Amino acid sequence: MSIFSPFSLAGKRGLILGVANEHSIAAGCARAAHGLGAQLVLSCVSDKAMQYAAPVALQLQAPLLPCDVEQEFELEQLVREAAAQLGGLDFVVHSIAWAPAEDLHGRVTDSSSSGFLRAMDVSCHSFARLARLCEPHMAAGGSLITMSYLGADEAVANYGVMGPVKSALESLVRYMAAELGPRNIRVHAMSPGPIPTRAASGLAKFDQLMRRAEQTAPLRRLVRLDEIGNLAAFLAGDGASGMTGQTIYIDGGYHVVN
Repeated sequence: MSIFSPFSLAGKRGLILGVANEHSIAAGCARAAHGLGAQLVLSCVSDKAMQYAAPVALQLQAPLLPCDVEQEFELEQLVREAAAQLGGLDFVVHSIAWAPAEDLHGRVTDSSSSGFLRAMDVSCHSFARLARLCEPHMAAGGSLITMSYLGADEAVANYGVMGPVKSALESLVRYMAAELGPRNIRVHAMSPGPIPTRAASGLAKFDQLMRRAEQTAPLRRLVRLDEIGNLAAFLAGDGASGMTGQTIYIDGGYHVVN
């Protein structure tokens, strides 16, 4: 006789956006979810990016689809195809963020209107659009997960315009949790500590940021990709059925001492 486990994802169907390569946060989330039995569809930003994301999809035997949220109808097509292939959706991981380099590396005070709006659209509002598109495919409820960072709550050197954008994202999570809760759809933000990903390499002096986190976090180390993935898998499953609307730090405790 099989025993139900609230920490299993067997029978769960998930869409994970933002696979860049095997070292990306989305890849870590995909590996953890797959390891717990989930069926997955993965996405990367473009056809060109597929060569780097394909090894992850191949390892997990999961379909990989391109999706640039700035391009009209691509997000709609992604959700439609994922739901059709999986027969519905139980969880979604939104692990995408972007800002123009000139706005990311400059002062927030000097940020351009166009750059700020693009960063907000890609990194924040796309999560709301994603939720609206996925809601009809979550008939029994589900979990929506996005990625934030400490710079949403504190002024982190060299994080630039992404700080205000992530702050807006965390607020969006709270409002979406309140609105979607009656549909039994839970909404979460995860806030990982700094790890060496392709996206993070675009931040100025990122090596210094990692060294400081490693030296001052209570655990005296950087968080691992598999640990981030395990948290996402937990939030996607029934073990987290009573949780919604939170920003959950996974940074070795760095946020309590910084």
